[in-house]
Amino acid sequence: LYPATLRRDGNTVVVLFPDFPQGGHTNGKDEADALRHAPDALRAIISMLMEKGLDLPRPGSPPGRKARLIRLPSVIGNAKAELYMAMKAAGVRKAELARRMGIHKQQVERLLDLDHVSRIVQLEAAFAAIGKRLLVAVDDAA
Repeated sequence: LYPATLRRDGNTVVVLFPDFPQGGHTNGKDEADALRHAPDALRAIISMLMEKGLDLPRPGSPPGRKARLIRLPSVIGNAKAELYMAMKAAGVRKAELARRMGIHKQQVERLLDLDHVSRIVQLEAAFAAIGKRLLVAVDDAA
């Protein structure tokens, strides 16, 4: 979950993500509309940072006073972002992960593509190749 702030700008409500100083925002005609667009805007900024090889902020930073918490639109997207961060932390590049997994680099690139549908078993194998485990949790709906 990433904090987002909302502010009125004329006839629209703008959603900003303070953890992403590079930008990343969306808007809507009212608060509810803006919040509906927020997960896709978050996916877009995270995807852009990953494509450029830049660091991602860790989710879970403390929200500001009136901040809303926004999550990526899918469990798989969250797992892909976590894989990307784990690879960077371990100093494992895409080619090295491909070698460890016995697959082509292009397959690793698809594993890290938030717009590509990947199977969870593929992500589990990728985490295992860098000495990590993928865990899934279930919470009550908010």
